[in-house]
Amino acid sequence: MPGRKRARRERRAIRLKNKEDIASMRRAGRIVALVLERLGKAAVPGITTGELDRLAAELIASFGAEATFFGLYGYPAHVCISVNDEVVHGIPGERVLREGDIVSFDVGATVEGRIADGAATFGVGEVGAEAERLMRATREALEKGIAQAKPGNRVKDIAAAVQRHVEAAGYGVVRQLVGHGVGHEAHEPPQVPNFVGGEEENVELVPGMGLAIEPMVTQGGYEVVQEADGWTYRTRDGSLSAHFEHTIVITDDGCEVLTVREGPGGAPRPGSSGS
Repeated sequence: MPGRKRARRERRAIRLKNKEDIASMRRAGRIVALVLERLGKAAVPGITTGELDRLAAELIASFGAEATFFGLYGYPAHVCISVNDEVVHGIPGERVLREGDIVSFDVGATVEGRIADGAATFGVGEVGAEAERLMRATREALEKGIAQAKPGNRVKDIAAAVQRHVEAAGYGVVRQLVGHGVGHEAHEPPQVPNFVGGEEENVELVPGMGLAIEPMVTQGGYEVVQEADGWTYRTRDGSLSAHFEHTIVITDDGCEVLTVREGPGGAPRPGSSGS
């Protein structure tokens, strides 16, 4: 779930993660990855976003984890589901997915008090070539950003890599919403923008940092507007948007991506938190 950018914010200390924290985040991350995979397969024409939210809630609980976003800041659902021109924070409900839609899922899981956060965008049935290109460019931008997540680099190295790839593809990078630190809380410092010039971009990356890197990319202009529900953000010009996210931790020689289905210890099993 993207951090909400504020004009002025209290500066808080960055909390580094120890081995125990990272182990719990890793288990949470594997659950996030599996839930995203299942949601992507279930996103077929005719299903409602509310049905998908219920599926996510059942899956997260089956692994002995908690749905991080449920009740967070008053959010009323278990995962965020955003369709077409919705960028992030879409609230699941009665909306029916249609052939050719693209849908973004943002999933958080909490295991032993530690959090992992991930997102992915999927096509519903057959989608157009331009939608496929947008999703591919956004996923590639995430990979470019992760490649810069290593000790000695700074947050702005991640931001520059994402922005450079997105804009070279002819797309817009959302400014109003940013990535963030994660682990002990859903949103921790530092902010991790997808563009150069954001707050805290000069923060140095050091081992133990947990970061949620999450390009939010638009097919048109980068401006977004918030709906009357107080949550959903849409592109101002009505263009399509895609969103991909991984939780990573900075290591001594690079970073480890935690929101992957297979990691140390294998995939989680229902009835446990993956340990």
